[in-house]
Amino acid sequence: MFVIGGCIIVLIAVLVGFTMAGGHVGALVHPSELITIGGSSLGAMIVMAPKQVLLDLLRCMLQLIKGSPYSKQTYVELFGLLGEIARKIRRDGMLALEPMVTDPHNDPLLAKYPRIAKNHHACDFLCGGLSLFLDGINDAEQLTREMQKEIAVIEREHHAAIGVLQKTADALPGFGIVAAVLGIVITMQAIDGPASEIGHKVGAALVGTFLGILLSYGFFAPMASRMELLGEAEITFLRSVMSAIISLSAGESAREVIMRARRVIGTESRPSLSETEALAKEGAAAA
Repeated sequence: MFVIGGCIIVLIAVLVGFTMAGGHVGALVHPSELITIGGSSLGAMIVMAPKQVLLDLLRCMLQLIKGSPYSKQTYVELFGLLGEIARKIRRDGMLALEPMVTDPHNDPLLAKYPRIAKNHHACDFLCGGLSLFLDGINDAEQLTREMQKEIAVIEREHHAAIGVLQKTADALPGFGIVAAVLGIVITMQAIDGPASEIGHKVGAALVGTFLGILLSYGFFAPMASRMELLGEAEITFLRSVMSAIISLSAGESAREVIMRARRVIGTESRPSLSETEALAKEGAAAA
């Protein structure tokens, strides 16, 4: 919602400033300019990026509207899940996790924590990490290397989508100039007409340049920056899970597992120490 609100503020500021200077909003409405700029931008995106990257970009754009899924409540659920996993390992051994690792979508333990279970990347990363030491990998350095490889793949995919949006933002002023040049060509065809008609056509041509610059610096570039921050929030979450898995593989208690995971989290989303201690005590008591 903050992204939508910011876009609305940008638009209102531009329109209010324009009207305060004596302009009429109707003078900025030229669908042909939007079609030229929008169609050219879309075509360029299709040329520069494969289908999967475009789908990732679309998902990222939808996530911009929804906001980051890695809120404080998500970490509370993660800590609760980690506490239960630590309890299960201590009570039944590591092999008790095999049903969750092999079929996470039907696992009753994961189902208790929907913010984790319904998050594709989070769930797959958690189960993938647990499967490593189920397969006998319990060395901390080796676990770290293997999980870092998976994090690198996720980072690469996310940066590819951001790169497409950023390159589109960089190209928009140029597409605006293309629309403006086409408008000038149309103006030249009516050069022997009345001055009012020529002025209208020149104004329409300049709107193309205006739209290209506004869309670039007012919308697309800020959205690319916001997507970068969302990607960093996801990587922080995965690193928190990685720390917890390394702790679990070492046979540490629920409290130690949760505290290790907590240290990686930024202050904005990090549960308080008292909340963390309460979750750790629940896991320890259950164990």
